[in-house]
Amino acid sequence: MSRICTICARGGSKGVKNKNIRDLAGRPLIAYSLEQAQASHLFDLIAVSSDSPEILEVARAHGADLLVERPAELATDTAAKLPAIRHCVEEAERISWKRFDVMVDLDATSPLRLVEDIQGAVKLLENEKVSNVVTAAPARRSPYFNLVELGEGGVVRLSKPLERPIIRRQDSPRCFDMNASIYVWQRAALFDYPTVFNADTRLFVMPEERSTDIDNELDFEIVELLMKRRNSL
Repeated sequence: MSRICTICARGGSKGVKNKNIRDLAGRPLIAYSLEQAQASHLFDLIAVSSDSPEILEVARAHGADLLVERPAELATDTAAKLPAIRHCVEEAERISWKRFDVMVDLDATSPLRLVEDIQGAVKLLENEKVSNVVTAAPARRSPYFNLVELGEGGVVRLSKPLERPIIRRQDSPRCFDMNASIYVWQRAALFDYPTVFNADTRLFVMPEERSTDIDNELDFEIVELLMKRRNSL
């Protein structure tokens, strides 16, 4: 079983400038994902994809096996991530002359994951022989109880009402927030299916304290605080 890890880090971040290489508790943000991938001992190749030469240079310094220059059309503010991951895998296979069976993408902005999370998500995919695995944390809000939408005229309504209303949040169906931390695919699922949700997609659940994805300055401050607390233990 051959496996590749991809880390896709775009240069044009808007919420947090240069966040992928910004110092977080003493190391560039992207370094955490690279170190976790290396420590997992799962991968034949760790490839970093970016449109930024600076990000690629930092990735090289922190142990990336292969650097992939991302085309401009895959690095816009509106570009989806799946095409960038596919491009990274295709380029890695072309350059390395290797063909991979399992693809794992680690989001560079989710440094709080543990090595065990990566190993667990891959194990779930391979043991269950499913198409893909996504990670998530238990949701704080439930569409059946306290997650609302605005309807016509600004009228507030429950996002997902049931025929019999839920009185306590604990009685609602279990819901999860996708944390964008780890995605795992069998080869065919990554290249043949248009979305991350397939008929047999499985969920690997991570705790909330390891599930913050950095999108803005507040996220960055929270993650840095949690990382410093972890490092002090």
